[in-house]
Amino acid sequence: MTGYLYEKDLRQMKYNILTSTKHDEAVRAIAQRLGLTDAKLRMVLIRRFDMSLLENLGSRWEMGQQYADNNDDPVAEELGCELFTRFVPLVDPQVMQSICDETRAMIGNESSRDEAIARGKARIREAVLS
Repeated sequence: MTGYLYEKDLRQMKYNILTSTKHDEAVRAIAQRLGLTDAKLRMVLIRRFDMSLLENLGSRWEMGQQYADNNDDPVAEELGCELFTRFVPLVDPQVMQSICDETRAMIGNESSRDEAIARGKARIREAVLS
């Protein structure tokens, strides 16, 4: 047998998963949190995640909202350090750690907290899109 037992190109199936009701709600919430459009986030998710991760995206997002970053670190919670590395793994953990550390350093260097958080979120957005 020389052919594949399944489709090589699963993009349409992944798209169908992401546009189902529960998954679409999660995609919209994640996109809003990251400051991305829904379509751009869907493209990233289709490219990076396997079918199993996509099927569980809604549940992972809900669990992440409940349990991520509950360690008394307001900077990590606001940036979503654990949320976007463990529950919805869109950013490499080392990259996220450096973003969180740099954001904390900016806040410690008398920078405006809002400005530092905005810069951190912009770096996370860049990491997601790369």
